[in-house]
Parts: sequence; C-alpha cells; structure tokens
Amino acid sequence: MSATFRRCLLAVFLPLSITSAQGKTLDAWLDNELDALVTLYRDFHRSPELSYKEAATAKKVAALLTEIGVKVSSGIGGHGVVGILENGEGRTLMLRTDLDALPLTEKTGLDFASKVRTKTDKGQDVGVMHACGHDLHMTNLIGVARFLAANKKLWRGRVMFLGQPAEERGGGAKAMLEDGLFKRFPKPDAAIALHVHPGMATGTVGYRLGYAMANVDSVDITLFGKGGHGAYPHTTIDPIVQAAQLIVNLQSIVSREVSPLESAVITVGSIHGGAKHNIIGDRCHLQLTVRSYTDAVRKHLKAAIVRKAKAIAAADRAPEPLIRFSEAVPALFNDEKLIAAVLPAMKRALGKSKVIATQPVMGAEDFARYGRAGVPVFMFRLGSISATRLAAFRKDGGTPPSLHSPFYYPDAREALRTGIKAMVAAAIEYLKPK
Repeated sequence: MSATFRRCLLAVFLPLSITSAQGKTLDAWLDNELDALVTLYRDFHRSPELSYKEAATAKKVAALLTEIGVKVSSGIGGHGVVGILENGEGRTLMLRTDLDALPLTEKTGLDFASKVRTKTDKGQDVGVMHACGHDLHMTNLIGVARFLAANKKLWRGRVMFLGQPAEERGGGAKAMLEDGLFKRFPKPDAAIALHVHPGMATGTVGYRLGYAMANVDSVDITLFGKGGHGAYPHTTIDPIVQAAQLIVNLQSIVSREVSPLESAVITVGSIHGGAKHNIIGDRCHLQLTVRSYTDAVRKHLKAAIVRKAKAIAAADRAPEPLIRFSEAVPALFNDEKLIAAVLPAMKRALGKSKVIATQPVMGAEDFARYGRAGVPVFMFRLGSISATRLAAFRKDGGTPPSLHSPFYYPDAREALRTGIKAMVAAAIEYLKPK
C-alpha cells in the first residue's frame, strides 16, 4: 500500500481536522477567537432592530466583512448586505444570515439584555429583542468569514456572505431577489444557512432532507353585519356570531378536507369585534396563520377559507366578507444532493453522534425563496441550550422557552463553537480544491 493511498484512507475515515494557515486546528483557532465572538454576539443582542429598519445592524455587518477583505455591497433590497470573497476558480457558495429582531420586551435578566424601545409602523411603542437567534446567526457568519478569509489554502472559488433583512416579516429574501440579487452578483451554485433550535443541546446540529419548514400565509378576514341593540338581536346581523361559526368551521378544513398523510395548520390568532356589552357591532376582524408543505395543499386551504367565509356570510344574510392574504412564504425544501455532499464533512468535524436527523416543523423561513429561485439550499438546525440547562428544565417538569419568547436566549459560546465548525466544514467540503 502506497503512502499516498494510506493518506487517502486516513482522510476518509478519521475525524476531520481542519488546519489553518498558521498550523492551528479549527478548534485551536476557535479557542483564540471565541472571546471576541461572544463579545460581538452580546453587542448584536443588546442593539436589535425591527424588520425593514436594520440600518445600523447592516452597517455593522458590512464593516465587519470589509475589514477582513470581503468586497461588500449594501442597500440590496432595503438593508441587505452582500459580501463577495474571491479565491480563484471554482464554485460559488452563498452563506446567509438574517439581520432583524422582534417587537418583544426582553425578560431574560441577562446583563447584556436589550433595553431598546421603538415605534412600529402603526405607531405602537414596543420593546425590541433578538428572540429568534438572529444575533447568534450574524456572529456565526462573521466567525466563518474570518476563518475562510484567513485560510484560503483550504478552498477554491467564491463565497457570498449574505446579510438578509426582514426575515421575521417574510419579505427580506423576496426584496433582495427582486432587487437583482442573482443578476447583480454571481448566482450561487448552492446556499447554506443555520437556525438556532431552542430544544436541542449545544454541541449538536440537526438536518432534514426535503421539506423542513412550511409554507405560510397570513389571512385577514373582515366579516360584516348590521349593528344594533343587544336586546333586539332580531333586528341585526351579528358579525360575531358569524366569526364564531367560521372559527369552528375552519378547523374542519384540516380534519375533513386534507389527507391525514399531509400536514396543515389553520390557526386563528386574533379576533376583534364589538365595543360594549349591549351593542351588536357591524363588523368583526379575524387574523389567521395558515401552514402547509405542498403547493397543492396550500392552494386548497386558501380556496376553502374563502369558500367557508363567504358561505357563512351568505347563510346569515350578511354582506360578502373582505378576505386578504399576505406575508406569503414558500416551504423550505432542503436539497438532498447538497446535504449528501456536505453532511459527511459535518459529521467528521463534530462527531457522527452530534449530527442528528430531525423532524420537519410548521415554522417558516424565507430562506426557501433562494431555493425557489433555482439555488440548491440547505438550512440546518443548531443546538442552542446547554445540556445542563435542558436538564434543569426537565427536572422542573418544564420545557425551555421557545423561539419568539421574551425569555429565550442561547448559550452563545458553546453554540458558536459548534455552528462555526459545522458551517466551515460544509463550506470547505463544497469548495474543496480539485
């Protein structure tokens, strides 16, 4: 057996040891860099911005990429940031982070907790918090960018670092694509992103082949009636009664019109009608979120909602309701071939037992739009809560705070070490020199 052949076998079967230009392993490199990255994470955490208002966040991400030699363009589709790192001939890989935060008042008690307050588009005074992990996503991307920029001997081609606005509103990816993202810049051969998971232990990542996250549609329904005195209901047409009938009937769409082998959710998240005990109003407003995976089920759900709302109004001799669909996001479909190409490297970097097949969820992610634009995509889940904290929650009979909770926060140091290792391993494997 030749020495060359033995080296090839070792490369296949031994755990991956990514070695930097300075002769350090990736773990040793992270030992030196993690303090600075955790400080950066805390800075992002304490200064969040809402969707479509991420001007300062985008400026910071652009500056951090520029200082390591990435060619940066800003203002793409709003506050979007595109950074290009060139390294000879080869594939183009897009690595994406989201930038925005949520209108929540933080209740974590952290010493670096957000104290930011702002006005919404409707003039409401709200707290602002990174309750969905985008602060950690940004920090992870910067860590990966720093390693790849300093270690070009390990890969060839081009990396596109994407800072995307307005993920929480479902419009950021669409805005960037409509602003010519894949026309003004090289269209990637593949795109990879991660998302924190509030129930997975740090040190682990999760992957899902195929459908991983759902289609989402927001629906506003206004039911109309004829107002009057609550003591004389026969002289009125009660829109609240219509709403009650509709809420019940909507659930039969999922239970009786969609195959049990398919997935679908219709949730009425808000209902507003009336103003006083003894007054029957003339309208009632409902807000729904609708989730599915396949385009066929999505189309059926939307048509059925319209059909049932109109039928109830007609049965009650009421005017036709006003129905508006908005904030649409397509289902996230993870490309099987891309996963097959990079997953072995992620397993070698983290250990096979730390890379876990996960179930699909009914949450949504507009990262899916890049897949719909013809780019193979892979979003993996990143464990974000330490095993110690998870055990404490279980001991108390509870569960860790979910994403979008004012109490959620990741164990950043451990999560960053794993996230950076996983994404670096995937990037180097995809961009390995021929």
